[in-house]
Amino acid sequence: QVHLVESGGGLVQAGGSLRLSCAASGHTFNWYAMGWFRQAPGKDREFVAVISRSGDNTHYADSVKGRFTISRDNAKNTVHLQMNSLKLEDTAAYFCAADHSLVLRTSAPEYEYWGQGTQVTVSS
Repeated sequence: QVHLVESGGGLVQAGGSLRLSCAASGHTFNWYAMGWFRQAPGKDREFVAVISRSGDNTHYADSVKGRFTISRDNAKNTVHLQMNSLKLEDTAAYFCAADHSLVLRTSAPEYEYWGQGTQVTVSS
């Protein structure tokens, strides 16, 4: 069992930045690739970014590439999502998730554990 808790969401103006964090407890953190997903009202949950167990490999959705950066600190059991140049369309609830796979996956149903989410609202 892995327990995930997100933090760092809030209200920010377009063009601004936020840094989301996800703290993990339970099973060995570095057994899991960690992903960030987001869900806007009335829309499906969508992939944002994923980082490998070691942190050496990352993959991003095209919509955030060049603006968001995922990172992890295995010593502190945390994963972060640095979000820069935020746009109105980035408004959503953001979730971190853990995947036991060695492959970097982008499909939400393949992730085993999920946090409760943190809201990010970008205003004009």
